[in-house]
Amino acid sequence: MYNIGLVEDEKNLNSILKTYLEKEGYNVSAFTEGTSALKNIHNQFHLWVLDIMLPDIDGFELIKEIKALNPDIPVIFISARNKDLDKIIGLEMGSDDYLAKPFLPRELIIRVNKLIERSYGKKEKDTSIIINGYTFDIGKRTISKDNQNIELTSKEYEIIIYMLENLGSALSREQLLDSVWGMDYFGSDRVVDDTIRRVRKKLPDLSIETIYGYGYRMVKS
Repeated sequence: MYNIGLVEDEKNLNSILKTYLEKEGYNVSAFTEGTSALKNIHNQFHLWVLDIMLPDIDGFELIKEIKALNPDIPVIFISARNKDLDKIIGLEMGSDDYLAKPFLPRELIIRVNKLIERSYGKKEKDTSIIINGYTFDIGKRTISKDNQNIELTSKEYEIIIYMLENLGSALSREQLLDSVWGMDYFGSDRVVDDTIRRVRKKLPDLSIETIYGYGYRMVKS
């Protein structure tokens, strides 16, 4: 996940832009003052969106400090002032793009996406699901909690993912057997119970309910 630093003193606009960026899958640290942003420039950011006009340190001062720390980090300037002059100064100071106010939030998203892709490669799709404190990365086939990976067998993993895809639904043993082991499996459906028991032991905070005489249901608690 890419980290975006957003500096905009108009609180309403700040909140709107933060919401749009987060919906796009970015992790956003939003600041309404240049001084508070300056205190955080040593954190790991992949891109900055800077308003030029700020009540204390302006965007030009901020980009100096940001580029001194990391000259390769991309920066987008936004401003309501003389757009031609600000754009020229910003480019001279190392900015990568410029948006004149007013603008549509979606326009910023498009520019951020393109700049991230140009700077770091194509933005990866987030394939992770978080439930009951566990992070399931579907793309990487990993499960972790508190930054610790949890080792599961292939069938344990597959039965969890199938239940996640059908969260809240009652699933019969036959459904689980056919979906995870395949319809050509000729063993006992007790293998489902044994697998669920191991999953519960390895992932005690995962809520898997037993539906007696039928099967199981995973719920979010």
